[in-house]
Amino acid sequence: MTVTTSASTSRAAEVLSRPVSINGLTVPNRIAMAPMTRMFSPGGVPGEDVVSYYARRAAAGVGLIVTEGTYVGHPSAGGSSRVPRFHGEEQLAGWAKVAEAVHAAGGTIVPQLWHIGMVRKEGQSPFPEAPAVGPSGLRIDGSEGGKAMTQKDIDDVIGAFAEAAAAAERIGFDGVELHGAHGYLIDQFLWAGTNRRTDAYGGDPVARAKFAEEIVAAVRAAVSPEFPVIFRYSQWKQDAYDARLAETPEELEAILAPLAAAGVDAFHASQRRYWVPEFDGSDLNLAGWTKKLTGKPAITVGSVGLDGGDFIKAFQGEGAAVGSLDNLLDRMERDEFDLVAVGRALLQDPNWATKVLAGRFEELAPYDAASLQALS
Repeated sequence: MTVTTSASTSRAAEVLSRPVSINGLTVPNRIAMAPMTRMFSPGGVPGEDVVSYYARRAAAGVGLIVTEGTYVGHPSAGGSSRVPRFHGEEQLAGWAKVAEAVHAAGGTIVPQLWHIGMVRKEGQSPFPEAPAVGPSGLRIDGSEGGKAMTQKDIDDVIGAFAEAAAAAERIGFDGVELHGAHGYLIDQFLWAGTNRRTDAYGGDPVARAKFAEEIVAAVRAAVSPEFPVIFRYSQWKQDAYDARLAETPEELEAILAPLAAAGVDAFHASQRRYWVPEFDGSDLNLAGWTKKLTGKPAITVGSVGLDGGDFIKAFQGEGAAVGSLDNLLDRMERDEFDLVAVGRALLQDPNWATKVLAGRFEELAPYDAASLQALS
């Protein structure tokens, strides 16, 4: 098992325990919980088990919780009746309890607002009659299988994101995260592989970012000026790990600058491995480049606390050692990025943050995919 060296245990607390501000929100430390879909919300309603799941991690030292993806109020937004929704009286009442419990435990929390777009399959719940929709009706592999969005479709989805954000502020959340990563709807507009439109929403990187920009602007207008808006994005997609939105920093800036101007307060830059440089000629990772290009706070994520094994192999039970945090701490001391989001390691060990902040690395539980179903 690989652990952080003893010399770095004290600096882990020093580096990671610093507060950080995102617009009007002060996060008590630099550790975030990454969003992870669990499908434990029948009818789209988060129950008491979901309340306990998030509150337990907040009580154990996670500064900022980003919830699992939650469907916005559009019929084509999702593909499962067990994934939580962020619309509907019963669903929002459940989420209000989650936010209250996380605050009582000393944490902060934002919901991740989600529309899966062309990832949806015909006949799936929660609204079986709804078609899959996307910028051009194309799936990640280039196959057809849904509907190219009309202007009305676009306006309806933008409105759904804005309504969900307003609801989040109303029921007590600390901000929102917009899911623009991993090949879901917003990302399908950003990526040339799925966006073949010839109108104002397709073409060069700036045009492909127009849909995301309009969502951000609508969300910004629907909430208070100090309410944080976080935007998550990635180069890679589901089943297309080599896909890239941008081949150069200049291309990346063309995409991110309009989003920052529209009202994004922080970017959550998703990589499979956070330590991998994003562009030739620099050691900066994707979050590092994001912060440099936009001047906005950035959250890094990608196999934090794991051993560096392949992303998929970890889910198959391989690569389960506890990874060193030395590289992460080096980068955070240089202010390459501002927060680190922890996913599978925190799912495995709810007390991961407490142990890391206290330098108790020898107590960290290694990731074991086979045991996760028993965890809460």
